[in-house]
Amino acid sequence: MTEQPRIHPVILCGGGGTRLWPRSRADRPKPFLPLTGERTLFQQALGRCSGEGFAAPIVVAGSAHVPLVREQAGDVHIIAEPAGRNTAPAIALAALSLPRDAVMLVCPSDHHIADEDAFRRAAFAAARLAADGWLVSFGITPDRPETGYGYLRHGEPLGPGAMAIARFVEKPDAATARQFLADGGYSWNGGIFALRAGTYLDELARHRPALADQARSAFERGEEADGVFRPDAQAFTAIEGESIDYAVMENADRVAMVPVAMGWSDIGSWQALRDVRVADGGACQAKHQRIDCSGVMVESDGPRVSVVGLDDVIVVVDGDEVLVTRASASQSVGKLAGAAGK
Repeated sequence: MTEQPRIHPVILCGGGGTRLWPRSRADRPKPFLPLTGERTLFQQALGRCSGEGFAAPIVVAGSAHVPLVREQAGDVHIIAEPAGRNTAPAIALAALSLPRDAVMLVCPSDHHIADEDAFRRAAFAAARLAADGWLVSFGITPDRPETGYGYLRHGEPLGPGAMAIARFVEKPDAATARQFLADGGYSWNGGIFALRAGTYLDELARHRPALADQARSAFERGEEADGVFRPDAQAFTAIEGESIDYAVMENADRVAMVPVAMGWSDIGSWQALRDVRVADGGACQAKHQRIDCSGVMVESDGPRVSVVGLDDVIVVVDGDEVLVTRASASQSVGKLAGAAGK
């Protein structure tokens, strides 16, 4: 069996801050907010990818958010993207900055993970597979028939706690999601990956040669100063952005998964944040009063919010903006004019 490789965390900080508007804004999006505790989601991501077995992290962030990364993480190595081009190019920049045999653990910066011990066990298992040339995804054990996530179909076992991925499945409708949950042979695709840098770059060049060439050009023409690497803006912005799932994972031959139940949420909506907070013991972070209510969450940066006789409602007050939404409709918050900065 492969020895336990040292893990190089790659923390991805992207997104426009629209799904948790108005609390999350473009200038201080979700990763940099303390939504599920005293530390921000970004700081939590750094914390669970540190200690024995982990190398110093690489943070890939938009240029505008470099000051926030410095404010919350101190002296970490930053790759500053001049524009967002999705995850495949971002991961390519990180891979190009490392030795080819380095094992990367690619983690979004804005997820909630309740069981960090389970996360670490899965990370070490995934890293061993990645060191053997597998492209590895964390397969999140589903606890409900969720229609908002992609799924991974379990394939042949590859050893204790690991298996090949038989198929990538797009977000299903409700009936199909119920079938997946009853079947037991599916996991959620949580967007966390373990990859050997050279393997990833080879697969990217094989399946998306233009993207791979542009990323390499942007890297080779880039400049570093004060711990911040800035790829060449002209070369990088010419890239047609694509996710790692579409560009690489769904096309490669040696793709594997490590199934894990770790209390995971992508905090992809106000409803998702409410559910995480309820699981942690309380939904409201504000001066508030609720009478004859159920499923109501209140978030306010000052004014008291009083709610009477409502169910499944979320109220957010932030500065001069107020949001009131049915929790089950909160996926549409990003479509609001305020979320778009208008």
